Parts: sequence; structure tokens; C-alpha cells
Amino acid sequence: MSDFNKTDFTNPSTFILLGIPGLEAAYVWISILFCTMYDIAILGNFTILFIVRTEPSLHGPMYYFLCMLAVSDLVLTTSTMPKLLSIFWFNSREIEFSACLTQLFFVHCFSGIESGIFVAMALDRYVAICDPLRHSTILTNPVVAKIGLAVVLRSVIFTLPYPFLARRWPYCRTNIIPHTHCEHMAVVKLSCTNIHISNYYGLFALSFGIGLDLFFISVSYIQILRDIFRLPTKDARLKTFGTCSSHLCAILAFYIPGLFSSLSYRFGHNVPLHFHILLANVYLLLPPMLNPIIYGVRTKQIRDRLLQLFTHKEIQLLSWCSGSQTELCAQLAGDIVLGPLP
Repeated sequence: MSDFNKTDFTNPSTFILLGIPGLEAAYVWISILFCTMYDIAILGNFTILFIVRTEPSLHGPMYYFLCMLAVSDLVLTTSTMPKLLSIFWFNSREIEFSACLTQLFFVHCFSGIESGIFVAMALDRYVAICDPLRHSTILTNPVVAKIGLAVVLRSVIFTLPYPFLARRWPYCRTNIIPHTHCEHMAVVKLSCTNIHISNYYGLFALSFGIGLDLFFISVSYIQILRDIFRLPTKDARLKTFGTCSSHLCAILAFYIPGLFSSLSYRFGHNVPLHFHILLANVYLLLPPMLNPIIYGVRTKQIRDRLLQLFTHKEIQLLSWCSGSQTELCAQLAGDIVLGPLP
């Protein structure tokens, strides 16, 4: 094993993902939890996309940004979860070098895209609350499309150096990654050369990417809160603030574990490895799972449309049962309650 771990190679053909070292005995329970979160994320985000796509009244800037967020969540979770579950269920730990770098790119790129979308949504809330009469003229469909394109291009430009730098380093120590997926610092730390460039660039991207996004979001909400507190009545203030509450909850769910995970990898030398890996996976799973729930529950238009879909199906079933198929409906109802006859 020692020979396998320390063979001399510049670019290994494969990496070995260890999973979560120290928690092997709990893999079954962890996999059930992660798989459940993943299923909820997939179902919830596809539901958001379907509702916005089929409801013309939701074709507006806020919901376009919400669709972008749903697509980003789907890609972010799907880029890591299938491999993670294959490690837990089938002990399939190998990942090709190029596939590892591709996964690394997708994880960091779509994390950046999601952060940029939160800035765009904060801008939408700022215009809607602080300058409502000009909202439809400022955030037109072409402007929304340009904002979305700018968010994607910015994230791609910031993320491209990650895999290029990682490919440049020689890996002569080991090809075993103590992680469930190919995270940037987890990969480059295996290099046997000086990786200060990767480390400094990662801090630069974190500061000028996520850091600036947090700054712009903070400035937007400071202005929003100033306008809210100027409203004449308490009910008006609460109602206006309620339109922002879902966005604030989603922001907290995304940035808090993400920043802690990124900074602990560089400075948290006393943080247990298994805790860091669990937190990194929660960061990739929790926001995609919570975003559809938060926006579905807190956004009245989406909630009403979802209830309308279910009630419409129920009305269709009742109408069908009130016709010539009464006996069949009664038989189906009996099968549901009592079970089918032997």
C-alpha cells in the first residue's frame, strides 16, 4: 500500500476518494440522509422550474432569477452526489484525473454562479421596494438576460484557473484524496511542490468573488431596511419586509456553511477532518434542498400556483368520478382504503 501511495508520477491517471475518514461505520446512515436531501433538492427545484414555466403571471425578473438559482442548484448537487453515493454504497472510490478536475470546476463555478444570482435577486428586491414605479422599466427581460450572462461569465473566468493550476502541479506524494469529491484545496494539497499560487489565488477568488457579492448584498439590504423603516405603519413595514425574508433565509443557508468550509480548509488546522468533509457536503446539499422549500412556502404566488395544481387534479378526479365511472371510482376507493380483494 505504501508503494501505491507514494509512486512517482506527475499527473496521476486516477485519484482515490476516501470518502469521510473515521466515519466508515456510519456510511449507511449518512448516505440515507444525503440521498434524501438530494431527492428533495431535485424534486423541489424541478417543481420551481415547472411552476414558473407554466404560469405566465410568474414571468418576471424575480422568478427568472429563481429559475437560474434552481438550475444552478441542480448542477451543483448532481456534480458531486452520484459519486458520493457510489463511494458509500459500492465502494467505488476511483475517479479519473480529468474527471476530478472537471468536477472541481463545476463545484466552484456553480457555487460562484449561485452567489452571483443572490446578488441579482438582492438588486431585484432593492428596485422593487426602493423604486417600485420604475421596476418594470429598469429590470426588463433583456436586462435580466444580460445580468444572468454576466454572472455566468464572471464565475467561469474566476474558476478556470483552478483546474489549470491543479493540472500544472506535479503529484508525487499520493493520489489519495481524503474527501468525498474533488475540492480545490483537497486536490492541490497532494502536490509535492510549492502551491502558494493556488492558495493565494483561491483567497483572491474568495475575497473578490464571494466577498464582493456579500458587500453588494449588504449594501442593498441596508438601503432596503432604511426604506422599510420609513413606512408609516407597522403592518406596511412587516408586509414589505416579508417579501425579502425568503431571500435572506436562502442567503444565510448558502453563505454561512460555505465561508466556514472554505476558510477552515486554509486556517482551521484544529478542525477535525471528518467534520470539515461533512460541512463541505452539507454546503453543497443544504441550500439546493432549502431554496425551493423557502421560496415555495414564503412566496405567495408560487404557493398559490402549487395549491392550484393539486386542487385542479382533485377537481378533475371528482368530475371524472361523478360521470359514468361511478362504480369504478367506488371500487378504486375501496381498494385504497381496504386494499385490493384477494
